[in-house]
Amino acid sequence: MSDAAPLFSTQEYLWRVTRLQDHMKTEQLDGLLLTTPADIFYVTGFLTRFWESPARPWFILIPATGRPIAVIPSIGAALMGQSWLDDIRTWDAPDPTDDGVSLLVDAIAETIPMKGSLGVPMGLETHLRMPLADFARVGNAIKPRNIVDGTTTVQRVREIKSETQIAKIRATCEIADRVFARVPEFAASGKPLDQVFRDFQIALLQEGADWVSYVAGSAGQGGYGDVISPATAQPLAKGDVLMLDTGAVKDGYFCDFDRNYSVGPPSSAVQRAQDALFMATELALNTLRPGMTAADLYGIMTKALGAAGATVGGGRFGHGLGITLTEWPSFTAKDTTPLREGMVLTLEPGVEVSAGKFLVHEENIVLRANGPELLSTRAPQTLPELG
Repeated sequence: MSDAAPLFSTQEYLWRVTRLQDHMKTEQLDGLLLTTPADIFYVTGFLTRFWESPARPWFILIPATGRPIAVIPSIGAALMGQSWLDDIRTWDAPDPTDDGVSLLVDAIAETIPMKGSLGVPMGLETHLRMPLADFARVGNAIKPRNIVDGTTTVQRVREIKSETQIAKIRATCEIADRVFARVPEFAASGKPLDQVFRDFQIALLQEGADWVSYVAGSAGQGGYGDVISPATAQPLAKGDVLMLDTGAVKDGYFCDFDRNYSVGPPSSAVQRAQDALFMATELALNTLRPGMTAADLYGIMTKALGAAGATVGGGRFGHGLGITLTEWPSFTAKDTTPLREGMVLTLEPGVEVSAGKFLVHEENIVLRANGPELLSTRAPQTLPELG
C-alpha cells in the first residue's frame, strides 16, 4: 500500500477478508461478489465521492483464498492502485456493449470451480449496483457455477468492528458533539429553520467532517411530526422543540445521533416525554449485554417507556452504524439478530407527546463484553433551552 492511502494497515484489511473467507467456507461459497460503495470500501479502503455518478459499475471479487480482485473502470485505477490489492483489472467505462462483463466473467472463471457457488448479497439492506441485464449475462456466462445469496456472510462479518474502526466512528461522533454544543450560536427564536440546517452543516464541516451525507430534523410546538422533510423557512418560535440529527462522515465512517432543544422553557408534557426517553436509554445502557437480541433491546426500551407512562412512538428504536448511516440490525419486535461484542449501535427510542407530535432521542454506542460504551457524549436529561 502506498503512503497515499493511510486509513488502515494492510493487516486490518487482511483481517477483514480472512473473516469473510472463513464465513464463506461455512456458507459453502467459493467466491463473493461485491458491488456497492460500502462493501468495496470495507475490503479495499477505496474512498471516493465518485460513487455519486451512477454511470459505471464497480466489482470486487473475493475468492475462497487469496486477495480480492478488483474489476473496475479505468478512471479508478490510480486510486485503487493506492490500496493493498495487487490484482486490478480495468476497462474504459462506460461501455454500452461490454461494461466490465467480460473481465468479470474471466475473473470468476479463474477463481471459482466449474460447479462452485458465487455469493452475492441479496437480502434486506442490500442492493446490486450494476445493470440487471448485465448481471443476467454474467450468470449465464459462468454456468454451471451457481449464484447464491451471500447476505449472511457480509452482514455477520461487517457488523463486528475492529478497534481501529471503532476509533474512526468515535472521532466522527466527537465532531458532532462539538457542533451540537454550538447550536445555541445559530439557533434561536425567529431564526428560519432552513438557515439553522445550513448553519448546522457548515459547523460540521468547520469542526472536521469530510462531508455531511445526512441532516434531518424538524421543529414544532410541543414536539414534531415529521423529521425527514426538507427544512422550510418557518422561523423558530417560543414553545417549539427543535431536533437536529446528523450522519456526518470522517474517513468514511458515520456518526448518527440527534439532539433536542427547547425554544424557551419546555412545556411540562415535553419535559415528561424527555424524561421518559432519557430513562429508557439509561436502562438500555445499564442492562444491554452481548447475547441479547435486537428484539430484546427493543423490549427493554418499550417497557421502560410504558412504565414511565409514555406513549411509545412508531418505528424502530435504533440500528447498526458504521460505513453506512444505518446498518443491520434494526431494534424492532421482529428482529432476532444476536447482539455481539464489537457491534456499533444506535439507541433511538421515540415517544408521542400528543397526537401527531413526537420526540426522538438517539445515542451511539459500542457493545463491549460488560455492556455498552458511549461513543456520543450523553445528552442531558433536561432539554437545553434556546433563546
